[in-house]
Amino acid sequence: MGALPVFRWHLAPDGYATRRQLRAAGLRPGGQGVAAQLERPRHRRGPLVAYLYRVDLAKPVRPMTPAKWAALARANTARRTCPRCRRDAGYVIPPSLGMCVPCAYPTTSAA
Repeated sequence: MGALPVFRWHLAPDGYATRRQLRAAGLRPGGQGVAAQLERPRHRRGPLVAYLYRVDLAKPVRPMTPAKWAALARANTARRTCPRCRRDAGYVIPPSLGMCVPCAYPTTSAA
């Protein structure tokens, strides 16, 4: 296999896109390999690299099924449920705390 074509930053020809650009257009790489790469030079460090895929070989994004929506809802509920008090915190529990804020910082005022 030959070397990938390398383009300067912002100078890629039409017909190539990054994963994010494909996703914004409702597409996915669809099993194709990297077709080219962009390089942005940096001072005293290696260049920033972005991989490009051919737009003509990209496939549409697969739609979410009801089972995928349900799994996503369960995962988000688990991220909001405090493992100590088992209540829905109403927000995603920070991994740094590992529990909801009231459990992490209980009030110590005893009247």
